[in-house]
Amino acid sequence: MRKRAGNVAIPLGTAVSLLLIWQLGVRLFEVPTYIAPAPTDVLAVFVNEFSLLLRNFWPTLIESLSGFVVGNLAAILIAVAFVHSRTVERAFFPIAVFINTIPILAIAPILVLIFGAGMTAKVVIAALICFFPTLVNMVRGLQAVSPQTLELARILSASKAEVFWKMRLPSSLPFLFSALKIAATTCVIGAIVGEWIGADVGLGALIIDSTFNFRSPLLYATVFVSSGLSVLLFTAVSVTEKLVIRW
Repeated sequence: MRKRAGNVAIPLGTAVSLLLIWQLGVRLFEVPTYIAPAPTDVLAVFVNEFSLLLRNFWPTLIESLSGFVVGNLAAILIAVAFVHSRTVERAFFPIAVFINTIPILAIAPILVLIFGAGMTAKVVIAALICFFPTLVNMVRGLQAVSPQTLELARILSASKAEVFWKMRLPSSLPFLFSALKIAATTCVIGAIVGEWIGADVGLGALIIDSTFNFRSPLLYATVFVSSGLSVLLFTAVSVTEKLVIRW
């Protein structure tokens, strides 16, 4: 219990200390609010503009979750195809690497032009940013079964389906959840980038609006909400990992 309490108290105390330093620094040096608002100013935004933040939170949440599911599901299916066919892997893995090397800020306007300014473009951007880490980790996990284990399965006349479900898939789960934790945070980034390019609602659109209108307290509050969404998704994946992987 003491160790668990310490794990919570130490980061919480650090966060509170940083907020106090921020508050004192802004007041002491009389920093203009439009440059760096005090934490109390940001807190006031959460109270007074809660409905605005909530209204823009839901579209980003839906886009992030949709991109997370689409991107990771596609990566898992393609990884399975790569493991079962070296030809498919040699043909398409370089293409996946090439797409991953394109900066998301460069490809986002192209996707908005193709899919329009609606939700589809944001989901595709979020999916793309999740896709490659999961693909690489899943391929590595599926291939992590030792040659001796595979040889034993061959001797026992195990089918490819049995090898996959009883050997490859269990061995890939730690790799998969490591990638899903990364994707849980990056999918929010993808959704927000998509909203920067073209959107009327969403946390990304609110960030752009508050920046151009010098509403710094609202800008900081929106950034904190975005960060909180990433932490929420990361926590959900971590809890799911503990429930699924029990060894």
